[in-house]
Amino acid sequence: MKLGPRYKIAKRLGAQIFEKTQTRAFMLSAERSAKAKKKGRKGASDYNRQLIEKQKLRLSYGLTEKQFSSYVAKALESRENPQAVLFGLLESRLDSFAYRAGLAPTRRAARQLVSHGHLTVNGTRTTVPSYRLRKGDAVAIRGGSREGGLFGGLSEKLKEHRAPSWISFDAETKQGSLVSEPAFA
Repeated sequence: MKLGPRYKIAKRLGAQIFEKTQTRAFMLSAERSAKAKKKGRKGASDYNRQLIEKQKLRLSYGLTEKQFSSYVAKALESRENPQAVLFGLLESRLDSFAYRAGLAPTRRAARQLVSHGHLTVNGTRTTVPSYRLRKGDAVAIRGGSREGGLFGGLSEKLKEHRAPSWISFDAETKQGSLVSEPAFA
């Protein structure tokens, strides 16, 4: 997925969706530009607010427009609450699991972790970040990757990390699973 200038995008969306925009200097700059925008503009339309929220969600999960619209279409097809279904679809992705379990510090790092083949699902090496996990699927760090520098201090990192209730991950065995479907709060 090709993105434009990240600082410009983060200022426009008003959200912390990129790692490099989470600095004090960027926050001060964003506040200055927000004050300048308020002087010459009326309130945003409903369409504008909806578009911005969609873009925040899409960019924070690192999805293309086509992928995101596919997830939304699946959520709208279901007879349940579309918000909860969309949340479940996005959070049951393998890269999202890796991020939420604490294996990677950011979503982008989790996506790279999966695409480089460092994780296995039910014993099979998987390189597709959008792989949809089902309840009970076992996710583990691949044998050849366990000793690498990427997962060196994982046990100490995971002691401080709080994973959501639908994820269980054991730092000692370097294995985890999707305990239940992701819950929309």
